[in-house]
Amino acid sequence: MVEAVNYRKTLMNNTWKGTKAMKRLLSIVPIALIATIFFTGCASVKVIDYVGFTPAMVPETFFDGQLTAHGIVKNWAGKVTRYFNVDINAFWKGSIGTIEEDFIFDDGEKQRRVWTLTRHGDGSYIGTAGDVVGDAKGKVAGNSMFLKYVLAVPYGDGTINLVIDDRMYLVNPNTLINESEMRKFGLSVGQIILVISKQQIR
Repeated sequence: MVEAVNYRKTLMNNTWKGTKAMKRLLSIVPIALIATIFFTGCASVKVIDYVGFTPAMVPETFFDGQLTAHGIVKNWAGKVTRYFNVDINAFWKGSIGTIEEDFIFDDGEKQRRVWTLTRHGDGSYIGTAGDVVGDAKGKVAGNSMFLKYVLAVPYGDGTINLVIDDRMYLVNPNTLINESEMRKFGLSVGQIILVISKQQIR
């Protein structure tokens, strides 16, 4: 375990030596490592564990039309650092869905992310977006959808790549709760929690 921590420190020093990002990440390694060991059991949860839960999560049905989302961003210590609202427009053509997300953060910052989701024959989904590195891989079971990907997050004058583990739970046909764990070098560095709601057509 000590060798692993030393390796992470060496790797990070060689990559971002002297940067603010490096100093902040190094400062959380000891505590985050303890948290990672303590919560190892949480990592074993799989989407298949939710088979039989209702209402059934069907991405083509839920992510269709106009939606809104409201969420918070927490740091590694669990403190809320930002909150945001999102307007979402989603539509499908066959097995390919487009999800347009327009974010407004509490400090006035605006972000836009456009997802393309493709359903495969085995029931899995592959997602792409402009700030996602490679493909996002998603699976659905029961009322849940898990999506894992690498996100390039703005930081200072550049970006850092964070592994995002999205876990979405449909609590009623029009409401979904999404918990996102953010990781760097295998360690938790923050969490995003949001509620997504379908807008009723009048």
